[in-house]
Amino acid sequence: MSATIVIVEDEEDLLELIEYNLEKEGFETIGFLNTKTVSQILDEEDVDLLIMDRNLPGTEGSEFVSLLREDGIQVPVIYLSAKNSDKDIEEGFERGGDDYLTKPFNMKELIFRVKAMLKRTGNKLKQGNNLAYKDLFLDSASRTLKVDGENVEITKLEFDLLSEFIKNKNSVLDRDYLLENVWNDGSDYQYRTVNVAINRLKEKIDPNKTKDYIQTVRGVGYKLC
Repeated sequence: MSATIVIVEDEEDLLELIEYNLEKEGFETIGFLNTKTVSQILDEEDVDLLIMDRNLPGTEGSEFVSLLREDGIQVPVIYLSAKNSDKDIEEGFERGGDDYLTKPFNMKELIFRVKAMLKRTGNKLKQGNNLAYKDLFLDSASRTLKVDGENVEITKLEFDLLSEFIKNKNSVLDRDYLLENVWNDGSDYQYRTVNVAINRLKEKIDPNKTKDYIQTVRGVGYKLC
């Protein structure tokens, strides 16, 4: 498994130790001592996981995660914090965290949690140009889709549409963007074309309507969830 992990930790020695151990496992890491430029990296880089301390200079870690969620950034977050009361942990999850590990911690446990989180969220399984998200897997060579390991028939348009969502998994895609990038020449189509195609795609990848992969952002467009 290869993935890019951002680590925010104000203890420099600990930050380097975490980076060293994750890189030994084959992950790419980007470390920060505070949150000042983390948002910029999340916008510019294809980040799969954020490991976030809470007792940081400037913005507190969970408050920063809460701001990310308000901005629609859904990168998975594991807190790594000395804040260890039940109230602290509850607060961390309520502000958008996905997992919580208290300090002092066992490095092996952190690595196990990282791997489990990446497997569960499926944010990036780098296999050539294939794309994966949660239990969706797009094989670029055969242009086929598997959902939870089962083949699902989709059209070329639906393949391209789902690919565009996965490539931009942290962004809301408006209809103009989709018309230009999936239909290539959006001038001949209307927004209703996008709505119909997305509804058909949703029916194929989630026929029981239990997974809610694609959500409507009212007045803006659509995003993966």
